[in-house]
Amino acid sequence: MDAAPIIVVLNEAGLDTARKLEAAVPGAVLHGLAGRIRDADTLFNETIAHLQQLFKAGHPIIGICASGILIRSLAPLLSDKRKEPPVLAVSEDGASVVPLIGGHHGGNDLARALARVLEGHAAVTTAGDTALGIALDQPPQGWTLANPEDAKPVMAELLSGASITINGSAPWLASANLSQATDASLKITVSEQPSKGSPTELVFHPRTHVLGLGCARGCDARELIDLVDQCLDQANVAQGAVACVASLDLKADEAAMSAVADHLGVPFRVFTAERLEQETPRLKNPSDVVFTEVGCHGVSEGAALAGVGAEGALVLEKHKTANATVAIARASVPVDPATIGRARGKLSVVSLGPGQDDWRSPEATRLLAQAEDVVGYSLYLDIVRPHITAKTHHNFKLGEEQERVRFALELAGEGRNVALICSGDAGIYAMGALVYELIDRDTDNGGATDAAKRVEIVNAPGISALQAASARIGAPLGHDFCAISLSDLLTPWEAIEKRLKAAAEGDFVIAFYNPVSKRRRTQLAAAREILLQHRPKDTPVVLGINLGRPEEIVRVTTLEALTVDEVDMLTTVLVGSSNSKAGLRGDGKPYVFTPRGYAKRIDAPETAPDTTSEGDPA
Repeated sequence: MDAAPIIVVLNEAGLDTARKLEAAVPGAVLHGLAGRIRDADTLFNETIAHLQQLFKAGHPIIGICASGILIRSLAPLLSDKRKEPPVLAVSEDGASVVPLIGGHHGGNDLARALARVLEGHAAVTTAGDTALGIALDQPPQGWTLANPEDAKPVMAELLSGASITINGSAPWLASANLSQATDASLKITVSEQPSKGSPTELVFHPRTHVLGLGCARGCDARELIDLVDQCLDQANVAQGAVACVASLDLKADEAAMSAVADHLGVPFRVFTAERLEQETPRLKNPSDVVFTEVGCHGVSEGAALAGVGAEGALVLEKHKTANATVAIARASVPVDPATIGRARGKLSVVSLGPGQDDWRSPEATRLLAQAEDVVGYSLYLDIVRPHITAKTHHNFKLGEEQERVRFALELAGEGRNVALICSGDAGIYAMGALVYELIDRDTDNGGATDAAKRVEIVNAPGISALQAASARIGAPLGHDFCAISLSDLLTPWEAIEKRLKAAAEGDFVIAFYNPVSKRRRTQLAAAREILLQHRPKDTPVVLGINLGRPEEIVRVTTLEALTVDEVDMLTTVLVGSSNSKAGLRGDGKPYVFTPRGYAKRIDAPETAPDTTSEGDPA
């Protein structure tokens, strides 16, 4: 399980049980219902929404509550039991542990482990586990079921007392409670060769093969995939018998190789040229030309052999097309890809939004859960600390932005899965641009190393401060707007001033980022004076402070009354256009909005079809 288990407790009666489990389950984090639970790693207000967010992010959920709450909350999200995280219901007294979802995805084993901690009973109800002692639809690591759609009817027959014939051998089948017969109508076949199986025959493949890949830069994915399929067919090797695809680390960013890994549903691993050169004595087709270009005498054959180890051997020597090469090697036992070479490396640029869990996307939470290492400003790591337990934390001080991003990139370049944590949206005045700047810059000119430039990069968008401030107060961004940073640390004041004047003349609603700091006290005042030349004194101004956090303050002032002393670095300033309006709702709370012009359309005759864009086309 990649994501940290989350223990959800809804009232004080279950808190003691929750604490016992938190202490016993590695990496577990306690989430409590606000208003009922005072002391938890994370407090939430909406139970159903919170459970759904955790489930979408892939967290195993241990609910100290009635099973019905979990079922009603998560039923609308259920789609594929082979991919869904475990969900368990634990009675408040700890006497019963019931795996509800993901029993064959770690849930049953987790239930038994929790029951031992609580000295209770694991109510495992999956028929395969209870009657057969095995889950045929979820073979152990290193094995794959070729026809999972047929597992249910076969298991149903076995549970009814039918016998089965087993062709081939697998250690994990030996311990199963199966009635065997040499002439049974039901069959289990263990083979490395292709076989579709049937509703009466399950086919299991040991993942004993490694595909070595080579290709020219920018090779078309279809060319490489077609060659892989042809080679597997020629070697009579099932796709399910492939443990991973492998290549030289210089090819880590080749899209075609990643496409092959996705095509086969296996990991992509890479080796250094030095490691592949060690396989030269075993190569069938060593090449001095290849050695001159990349530092080893063979890429595809070398990678395949390095993947299966010293006891393995080639079963198909290098085959090639105009731009691609493929070789296949076999080990005597299933190969664990995590133990060979290294991964390509992945950098997830994770946007937290303003800070609160409800405003963070499920994608961002999922990427945090999957990461091995998290990198960020110490304050940002503190915000998500409950979600990043059992991971390696790399804290950086404010002002160490380049060091922070460079470290994250280089760590990913070593094959690690790294999350670079940013507040707001990482692409808006944050680390997203710096990531690509370091990739774009030459290495000898301060850019990232070649290895770091080859990592996979994923950007998870977040709610920016301007969106949060607007949502809290109404709709001041209802018409054209822009964002301007008032920090002259990286941008000359002359350029900022030019943009201010253009935005003022264009009558844009303006979101000011970095409005002031301890040393910068004049820019906001100067911006105010420029704007007053182009819009009314009573133009509404929204001040959003600590948005999305417990200390949040949102208030409305006017352009004339705006002062530097009421603004700090944690404040987002929204200045309305000349058309923006402020008022009070029926409950006495203020609002600000910028009309888009619907009143004119309402008053106008309907003489033409409506072709006006309705909001954000995304």
